[in-house]
Amino acid sequence: MTARSVVLSLGRLYCDLIFTGLPRMPTLGTEVYADGLGVHAGGGAFITAAHLASLGHHSALAAMHPPAPFDSLLADELGRSGVDLRFCQSPPKGSDPQVTAALGAQGDRAFVTRRNGPAFPPLVAGDLTGLGVAHVHVGELATLVERPEIIALARDAGATLSLDCSWDDGLPTSALEELISQVDVFLPNETEMQHLEEIGVSIAAVPLVAIKQGADGAMARQDGQGLHVPACLAKVVDTTGAGDAFNAGFLSAWLGGASLQDCLMAGNAQGAIAVSQRGGFRGAAKAAC
Repeated sequence: MTARSVVLSLGRLYCDLIFTGLPRMPTLGTEVYADGLGVHAGGGAFITAAHLASLGHHSALAAMHPPAPFDSLLADELGRSGVDLRFCQSPPKGSDPQVTAALGAQGDRAFVTRRNGPAFPPLVAGDLTGLGVAHVHVGELATLVERPEIIALARDAGATLSLDCSWDDGLPTSALEELISQVDVFLPNETEMQHLEEIGVSIAAVPLVAIKQGADGAMARQDGQGLHVPACLAKVVDTTGAGDAFNAGFLSAWLGGASLQDCLMAGNAQGAIAVSQRGGFRGAAKAAC
């Protein structure tokens, strides 16, 4: 069996409170009731890292653990994920929580999130070279805006670099195009891509862009050419983390030298695993695609 690339994912680690089976989204002055509730480790960086570990990679995460009492709620799940947590640290005692409430209704979801503190602890290129990191994945654009030194960190370590979007309305648009243009693989979803275009952010300089389209599958743009691959059939339970799971499947295939079509198919297959269960990652599974 050929050894797979060592991948380091960077970004915020949340305690996800996932409400499923809502009849509709709540509106001001009203109340709705969920069929299910799960408490899971979340954040794009962790979910991608966990799926990469399930695909056989040495997958590491750099993040800050949620503070008490949420840290104890996630301890078992983090331990079972297979992710190397050596670059994770606990926040100062008494820190405010870092939590996401995910609301799932009618095949889609909405989020309410509380961020707090830095996205991940300080790192130097030697940390990456010491582990043999070949690729760095940034879980959200906000993390790259907060810590733009990630780009030099990856390059100094000789690693390639990928970026998810996870749009945040509070991001300063003036810096986005320059930051995005410096990654090797950009992985927005279709809505995020449209928003970037609307505010005049070009991604033409990015060598490879994979655009997640949910139930419509995914497409990629490379060397001026476009390619679309339909989604896998899956029973949708919870769409939380589906895009992050797609990232893992796509990057795993890309790092292995697969064709662009195979990369998209691998991403769709991993996304299908995520939507068929509650939470972004519930352990290794196989999806038919």
